[in-house]
Amino acid sequence: MKEIWRKFLVSLKRRPQMIPLAVFVVAFLFYSLNMMYISDTTARIQGPGMGLAGFATMLFSMLGFMCFLNAFPYRKKANMPMVILMFAMMGIVIFSDGYYMMAIYSAITRPDNPIVVTDQTSYIASAYGYLNIHIIILAVAIVLTLLLPVYSKWLRKIKTSIDVGDNGNMEAIDISGEA
Repeated sequence: MKEIWRKFLVSLKRRPQMIPLAVFVVAFLFYSLNMMYISDTTARIQGPGMGLAGFATMLFSMLGFMCFLNAFPYRKKANMPMVILMFAMMGIVIFSDGYYMMAIYSAITRPDNPIVVTDQTSYIASAYGYLNIHIIILAVAIVLTLLLPVYSKWLRKIKTSIDVGDNGNMEAIDISGEA
């Protein structure tokens, strides 16, 4: 178990960008796996731009993920245009989620014919909550990406080398191959 942990730390030391990448993957999977609630909410409320906001969230999540993969090549400096593009796409995703949440809120609180959340329409409240959680996960991933230079230095300071014991008598070892 100790060796598995050491190998995991070595891989993180070599590629610290895997930490925010894992959080972006969690955010994408969270949104994708809860898409049923969002689609049902769009079909029930049919607010202006709700379908477009859901589509933009899914599209720019995938494109932002691809930009992240291209932004941090292996053992090279970060590709800054891709990093900026990735942040712009994540901003669009957060804006789309916020717009969708405002559409839900306005449909529930409108004065004429408001949408009432009952047991049959509880998916509306679920969609609102899941979008909140999605924004929080994306914010954590963005913060982790911004702090990447800081904690990558901290990770490099962790000692992961293996101490190889010897008897102190290196001259006694015959490596010539003569028998």
